[in-house]
Amino acid sequence: MALIAPRVTAGLPADDARNLARSLQDSNDVTVFVDGTVHRLPGEARDAVVDLLARLGRGETVTVSSVEEMLTTSQAAELAGISHTYLRNMTDRGEIPVEYRGTHRRIRQAAIIEWLEKQKRSEAEAATPAETGTKETGRKNA
Repeated sequence: MALIAPRVTAGLPADDARNLARSLQDSNDVTVFVDGTVHRLPGEARDAVVDLLARLGRGETVTVSSVEEMLTTSQAAELAGISHTYLRNMTDRGEIPVEYRGTHRRIRQAAIIEWLEKQKRSEAEAATPAETGTKETGRKNA
């Protein structure tokens, strides 16, 4: 899963910043319209939008980017349904990419999800019977 490049937005002109700040004063209610349809944002998304607008209202330059979740080996192993020792061995062999924070291993959640999907594909391919020359009766050709 690739991250989208950060987007930097310059601070608003002073008049626009003051008007936005005034609108946000004592309010955290934001209505979002997408293609003319009103959407109610969950609390976390609403808080992020209000924070973004408040920063723009103060005339600040704002950068919006994604943060990919990094997991400990124990968290990653739990997500994958494997032992953390087996997971560490897989990172040692380079089967799952790992990053180090000091001496601690961190694994991107996306890497574990990708590995799980690969495992499912391998299992599905193994479960698909190969052409064995059988007839509809189920008997093998001699």
